[in-house]
Amino acid sequence: MRLRPLLLATLVCATVPAWADSSACMDNASTQMAMNECVGRELKAADQKLNDTYRTLLSKVSKEGAEQLRKAQRAWLAWRDAQCTFDTMGTRGGSINSMQTAMCVEKLTQAQTAHLAAQLHCKEGDVSCGGQ
Repeated sequence: MRLRPLLLATLVCATVPAWADSSACMDNASTQMAMNECVGRELKAADQKLNDTYRTLLSKVSKEGAEQLRKAQRAWLAWRDAQCTFDTMGTRGGSINSMQTAMCVEKLTQAQTAHLAAQLHCKEGDVSCGGQ
């Protein structure tokens, strides 16, 4: 079941306590469960930022651009999940797997957020940007 690690990471995100600082959180985490909670909190924040950026971009593009953005985002989500399943195969079955999966998803989510945000801040004359 390749979705099991992502489901576990999602459940971790939903139950994460609201610690003030994620780096302090990891520094003070002494169990795998505590580390999972820290990483889950970071993933939740990254996912929220991606969703905000996506919605902002969606509101600024044409109808055709919105259709293509939705299609691209769905494809990206499927790729991200498959990529992280592949990347974390070495930890499958271990207690660290959900943390490794969440870290992978967070990293790729941050990259996608930056990619979408770039479309919101096109430089003048860049014909590959903002024409949607």
